[in-house]
Amino acid sequence: MNLITSHFHDIPEGRQIVPLKVDRRKLAKRRWRGQAEDGEDFGFDLSHPLSNRTPFHESKEKVYVIEQTAEPVLKISFQEKRQAAYYGWMVGNLHFSADFHENAVIAEDDPAVRQMLERNNIAFSEENLVFEPQIVSSGHHH
Repeated sequence: MNLITSHFHDIPEGRQIVPLKVDRRKLAKRRWRGQAEDGEDFGFDLSHPLSNRTPFHESKEKVYVIEQTAEPVLKISFQEKRQAAYYGWMVGNLHFSADFHENAVIAEDDPAVRQMLERNNIAFSEENLVFEPQIVSSGHHH
C-alpha cells in the first residue's frame, strides 16, 4: 500500500491517468483508504482533504487522480440571480450546502430539502451528479 501525505497540481503529459473513485463524504476526510481502478491500494494521511480531479501519486507510466463519484442531488432551476440567491439561502438555512451552476442551484437529495421545496411550490428535478458544494464557512453558531 502506498501512503499519500500530499498531492501535486499538474498532470505530466504522456502518462496513463488512473482514477481512484471515491464518494464525497470519504473525500472530505483527511485519513482514509482507497483502491485505484488498476488495483493499486492507497492510504491517505493528509493535512487537508483532497478534491475531485486532484492528482496524488505518479510513477514512470501512470498518474493517479481522484475521481469523485456522482450522487443523487436535487436540481433547482432559476431564471434570475435573485432566485438563485433565495434558493441558496433556503437550502443553507436548513444547514445544507449548495452548488451553483449557470441556471440551477444543486442541493443534496435529502428529505428535508425536498419537503422545503415542495412546501414552497418550487420546481426541482432529480439528477445524479458529482456534487461539489461551495464551502464558505467552517462553522455556524446561534
